Amino acid sequence: MTNVDYPVARRTVIKGAGIGIGAGLVCPLVGAGSSAAAEETAAPAASAEIRSSEYWAKKGDVSLYLYRKRIGQPTPSKSSPPVLFLVHGSSISARPTFDLTVPGRGEYSLMDTFARYDFDVWTMDHENYGRSSRTEGNSDIASGVADLKAAAEVVMRESGHQRFHFCGESSGALRAGAFAMVRPERVDRLVLLAFTYKGEGSPTLAKRAEQLAYYRTHNMWLRDRAMIRSIFTRDKAGTSEPEVAEALADAELKFGDQAPTGTYLDMTANLPVVDPERVQRPVLLARGEYDGIATVDDIYEFYKHLPSGDRQLAILPGSAHSLVLAKNRQLLWHVMREFLTMPPVVAT
Repeated sequence: MTNVDYPVARRTVIKGAGIGIGAGLVCPLVGAGSSAAAEETAAPAASAEIRSSEYWAKKGDVSLYLYRKRIGQPTPSKSSPPVLFLVHGSSISARPTFDLTVPGRGEYSLMDTFARYDFDVWTMDHENYGRSSRTEGNSDIASGVADLKAAAEVVMRESGHQRFHFCGESSGALRAGAFAMVRPERVDRLVLLAFTYKGEGSPTLAKRAEQLAYYRTHNMWLRDRAMIRSIFTRDKAGTSEPEVAEALADAELKFGDQAPTGTYLDMTANLPVVDPERVQRPVLLARGEYDGIATVDDIYEFYKHLPSGDRQLAILPGSAHSLVLAKNRQLLWHVMREFLTMPPVVAT
């Protein structure tokens, strides 16, 4: 994929009860009860073999685990498929989030889906998550940005690309957005899922703030199966399949019953951590219509201050906080794929 600049204003907003596109207007394309969009972007053909690879990045003494999926033999080349780097959130590590298998329930691996869309898909366990090093740190957003800087060196070497697409969910979106502020030369297009700007009016953050004193004095907190189930029920029960929560807990709790507090502290005491005016790359903001982590007003306040004219806001019907593991995840695949494969803008 050729990296280009985006000089022409294209302020596309996708919002409403269905999916709509317009220059700051609501223009429904597919109603919430229609399956046309989901059928159009259902799971891609599964005939091609997906190859996986594991790597390690070093951040000082910290070892960071990287995982990669793509079609065909990886060869470092500028002509190889574009890189999509997925950034996980506060409570769950990389592969359970983005490469989950849910027996009998269809495709849930975002990595497999976009590998079949001909992307070179990477993800990483941040410090104190999954297979990466355990330290005395709290793995806050600043630490996550340092992790991404270290990972980028490995991805550049192994892929042959100098710039990648990034997609982060929840606090992973904060990590990805903060990285884009300080390393814009490494970012092509930026997808921010379940993002939080200032957090004003968020019921989830208001509840979480009750534990602020704990987050200030502890670097880890206990996380059990009930907590993982609550990710899918706290905003709107029924937006995810119950089997997903159980499969996610099975995959994640292998790494222990604790998670870092750093992103929780940042999201309850230190917002905003991403300045929209410093995010120079094209951005897709996507949220579920029932997501309690941020209000629509909060997200729109961020959106309208983004400097790039190449920006989109998507509100996906029938989804809550988790878009990657939602029943309606095909809607996410659709808006992501369309955004990441936008043709170059021709200035007039």
